[in-house]
Amino acid sequence: MALTIIQHADYLVTMDAQRRELRDAAVVVEDRAVAWVGATHDLPAHYTDRPHQTISAAGRIVLPGFVNTHHHFYQTLTRVIPQAQNAVLFDWLRTLYPIWAELTPADVRVSTQLALVELLLSGCTTSSDHHYLWPNGSRLDDQFEAAEQIGARFHGARGSMSLGESQGGLPPDRVTEDEERILRDCRRVVETYHDPARFAMRRVVIAPCSPFSVTPDLMRESAALARSFGATGVRLHTHLAETLDEERFCLREFGARPAAYAADLDWMGPDVWHAHCVHTNPAEVDHFAQTRTGVAHCPTSNMRLASGIAPVRAMLDSGVPVGLGVDGSASNDGSHLLAEARQAMLLQRVLGNPAAMTARQAVELATLGGAAVLGRDDIGALAPGMAADLIAFDLSAPTYAGGAVHDPLAAIIFCQPQAVDFAMVNGRVLVQEGHPTLLDLPALVEAHNAAARNLLTRAGVA
Repeated sequence: MALTIIQHADYLVTMDAQRRELRDAAVVVEDRAVAWVGATHDLPAHYTDRPHQTISAAGRIVLPGFVNTHHHFYQTLTRVIPQAQNAVLFDWLRTLYPIWAELTPADVRVSTQLALVELLLSGCTTSSDHHYLWPNGSRLDDQFEAAEQIGARFHGARGSMSLGESQGGLPPDRVTEDEERILRDCRRVVETYHDPARFAMRRVVIAPCSPFSVTPDLMRESAALARSFGATGVRLHTHLAETLDEERFCLREFGARPAAYAADLDWMGPDVWHAHCVHTNPAEVDHFAQTRTGVAHCPTSNMRLASGIAPVRAMLDSGVPVGLGVDGSASNDGSHLLAEARQAMLLQRVLGNPAAMTARQAVELATLGGAAVLGRDDIGALAPGMAADLIAFDLSAPTYAGGAVHDPLAAIIFCQPQAVDFAMVNGRVLVQEGHPTLLDLPALVEAHNAAARNLLTRAGVA
């Protein structure tokens, strides 16, 4: 078995059961799993005496790879569109739907790669993506193909929209799909790509888009389909309670608030997580906790679209599983998970309590919290038997000066977010000295920018 010893880390954050934080620390990786974690001077001889690769982490802080629980990769192509820079969610969507209707399979592939590399450089080693419109022959297959070339763990959510404007929904009819076709394709991609095994690199999620873009029938049938796969762990995901506009829509169309509507459709439980959940009241938070329904908290997007502040402190205190999501790159407008952890901490404090979220709690959301929301017990911590997904930040960066000497872990959250210096996923080095190892990043950026320009040209916007 391949053996790698990462040693002499200035600081190592394990996120293990004891939440150990170690100085001058080492991690031993065998193939794709962590075999040992501890002080460098305690490295067991039965590892050091074997043939191995040695990587120095001197001057760095090492952590488990971060987990992103909500994103829309294709939106990297439509960041900061002028017409959508100052809009609330519904107006923002109405502006962008006609542009997204021009997406091609090549656009899906290049945006998936760009988003995953951007996430990787921010410390994210596992990401879920909620892709919910599939024009011009694009398929979830395009995302899995692209993700495999990047090397990150990927949970592909087969999203969908079926409730067009002619039926009272928000999206134009031309970006919706027939519900029977949606369900057939959901079954196909689960049977083709979903891997329930420990350390799986790809999983499939069934993910109707939102209450205002799919019918109750599709929600019910999607839940039944996912659960028909039993112990294979096919999970369910959607947007919920993001804005007051959505709340008014649900009250008008369904006679219920979004959370109650979801509960009526059997969309609560440990196999479900919802994005946003900004407008949830204490009783609804308690119901999330009782049913172990997860939440993807997307603070930057919620601020950017003026959606509000999710009651994350109350959720955590009640026992709701909460992870972080960067959300769409046209409502963020980035894919930086470390920045999202910082925003999560600050946004809970802005309500008046400086202890509402600590730096360590923000890191927990980004690691173990995200792992729990995605239904994984093999990522989110550095401990024997866990996946060899780890990241390192260079503590000599100017932004950490005067901070890392006091509290290295707090420094990476409180100080200006940086890019990783090193990243490993599944025992494979994907970032070395700040540079991706598997691809030509300038060429990817150039191809992505060309695709973004061409997309707007086809849509008649450019």
